[in-house]
Amino acid sequence: MKVIVDHSLCEGHAKCTDAAPEVFEVRDDDYSYVLVEVVDENLFEKVERAVVSCPRAAIRIEE
Repeated sequence: MKVIVDHSLCEGHAKCTDAAPEVFEVRDDDYSYVLVEVVDENLFEKVERAVVSCPRAAIRIEE
């Protein structure tokens, strides 16, 4: 699975890093970034939680 953060929507609330710190980080520019190219299936629930918790709906999953 591939995870994408839309920086035109992201406001750096860091809900994604709370849900899946292995996958996301918020950098100095206040945008969230995906740390890995392809996310392992064992992290799916955490990433799904990050998607749902994003207040701006800036994260999406591509299978």
